[in-house]
Amino acid sequence: MAFVREPTLTPVAIGDLRPTQITVGMREVQAKRKHWRATRKTKGGEFLGKHVIPVILGPKHRHYVVDHHHLARALHDEGVRHVAVTVVANLSKLDPDAFWTVMDNRNWMHPFDADGRRRHYDDIPKSVIDLLDDPFRSLAGELRRAGGFAKDTTPFSEFLWADFLRRRIKRKAVDADFDRAIERALQLAKSGDADYLPGWCGPAPED
Repeated sequence: MAFVREPTLTPVAIGDLRPTQITVGMREVQAKRKHWRATRKTKGGEFLGKHVIPVILGPKHRHYVVDHHHLARALHDEGVRHVAVTVVANLSKLDPDAFWTVMDNRNWMHPFDADGRRRHYDDIPKSVIDLLDDPFRSLAGELRRAGGFAKDTTPFSEFLWADFLRRRIKRKAVDADFDRAIERALQLAKSGDADYLPGWCGPAPED
């Protein structure tokens, strides 16, 4: 008989979670806050049980988030103090330089700022509380929900879409009229220029 090993869930203070990226889309965070407020009274426990935060155990046994940054930030802003995490890999024996080299090699980090520029890992915030806003990440998230591209398992796929949009839409246009920016993003997402991106679902020409 084969035995399936169940993941071990550990409660961790959200304020102690270490991010592996510099930015989030604050519109995405606000949407998750709204969803939490609508469900916390009747299904809050069930929701938290289904949304476990995957982490890497790093130097000094700190928990580094590799997914659900937006959710962790939203829950913190809503006053939730602890979340359940599951350890994807234990790299706690590595020194910081070796740790970040492995994280980078495994696509477990995304050290790009709100202008799409790669930064040193020292520039990654020390807490999810300090994540910065990237409006193009919000634009990419809303674009996916509008059918602009399909959900994909490629690490940080929505950041790739955010960078694609950043190069084609001015930030002031996103800040001034988000709905109009989405319309433009939908046009761009269906174009052949985007066919290299994960989840692209534009029209395919006949062979």
